[in-house]
Amino acid sequence: MTQKQTTPQSMTALEKRSISGLSSIFALRMLGLFMILPVFSLAANQYEGATPILIGLAIGAYGLTQALLQIPFGMLSDRIGRKRVITIGLLLFAAGSVVAASADSIYMVIAGRLLQGSGAIAAAIMALTADLTRDEHRTKAMASIGISIGLSFSIALASGAALEHWIGLSGIFWATAVLSLVGIAVLHLWVPTPVRISSHRDLKPIPQQFMTVFRNADIMRMVVSIMLLHSLLTISFIALPIALYEHAGLAKDQQALAYLPILILAFISMVPFIIIAEKYRKMKPVFIGAIIALGIAELGWSQLSSSLAGMLFCLWLFFTAFNILEASLPSLMSKLSPLANKGTAMGVYSSAQFIGAFIGGASGGLIYSKLGLSGVFIAGTVITVIWLIVILPMRPPKHLSTRIIHLDSISKQNTAEIANKLNSINGVVETVIVVEEHVAYVKFSPDEIDSDALDAFQ
Repeated sequence: MTQKQTTPQSMTALEKRSISGLSSIFALRMLGLFMILPVFSLAANQYEGATPILIGLAIGAYGLTQALLQIPFGMLSDRIGRKRVITIGLLLFAAGSVVAASADSIYMVIAGRLLQGSGAIAAAIMALTADLTRDEHRTKAMASIGISIGLSFSIALASGAALEHWIGLSGIFWATAVLSLVGIAVLHLWVPTPVRISSHRDLKPIPQQFMTVFRNADIMRMVVSIMLLHSLLTISFIALPIALYEHAGLAKDQQALAYLPILILAFISMVPFIIIAEKYRKMKPVFIGAIIALGIAELGWSQLSSSLAGMLFCLWLFFTAFNILEASLPSLMSKLSPLANKGTAMGVYSSAQFIGAFIGGASGGLIYSKLGLSGVFIAGTVITVIWLIVILPMRPPKHLSTRIIHLDSISKQNTAEIANKLNSINGVVETVIVVEEHVAYVKFSPDEIDSDALDAFQ
């Protein structure tokens, strides 16, 4: 009935090569998106027609096209191939960067940022990662990509300010175009081509399941959370560089030197809280504490704008909390999502992240034009209060893991029998069997699982 697992537990050289290559592509793309974040609101007045509203729109514009095209691009990769879709996406990203680099008006920058966002390749990269790695290593593969995103974000914030001083905004956009082309080279020269494209139920959105996801209150709390988190990020960085420069007296060319140590310290500070959340099952208290910390940082920025020490302390507090939430939210989504619609839930989650970036940029520019810098930070504080109201009713998530079990002889006739046997194992919470893939997706409690019985299906 089932196939014994004979493959070694360690990753093969091909899997390591695949993960390193795809993580690099993701990192290069995220570098390009975020390098302008710490400098754009300060330097954008050089563009004809620039206003606070349009500057905010330019910062967040990429999120709109990312949100609209993320799921369609993932589905297209099932039809025409992962590498083809990723290449098209990177070329669109490069084209958008060239448009923005050549711009002399804020409207052309916005057009370039929209075109950058249209290269929505996250889902295709995730699917290619799954094609090129065995199921038992998928979690580690996705974690590696997550780490690459976090590192690229930190590098982008630290390097963006320095690059703007040396080569200007247009130079940053030209550098972004080059990074996209480097990503294409990595894709075709380093990343292997899969023997076949597979449908991965835990990654692939299924249109018929969208309403099921939207009706799940726990999942939607996570969707709203990632949207508000990235709204808070973009709305803050419309005002923060200006506040550091005009009120706290930190020169533009010195801001990179301030960001780097604070980001490193924030990354180190995050680690104990992640351990407490995961190891000691304190996810909800840590989650709520991080939201409160974001609110304190926003409130601090609104009141301490003339104090460089106070502003930088709040920056450390903000990024510590941001890193905790950015790392915790995907884990929470995985725990809360039913196996039958996990891919759909993650697709909605990913789209919400980019919608949040767009909303934050657009609303931040509007608020700045009407209420000034302190108004932007007060709005950030209000966002955290709304977020707390949404999260407080959340039930503490159970600590669950997922295993993918390969089934040798499976048919529609014996599906129910196999599912019943798996569900009868002590500690198994949920089982979904996909006949076409010859696999069973099993969600279980690590503290209660009868490991010997579950391993018998391996």
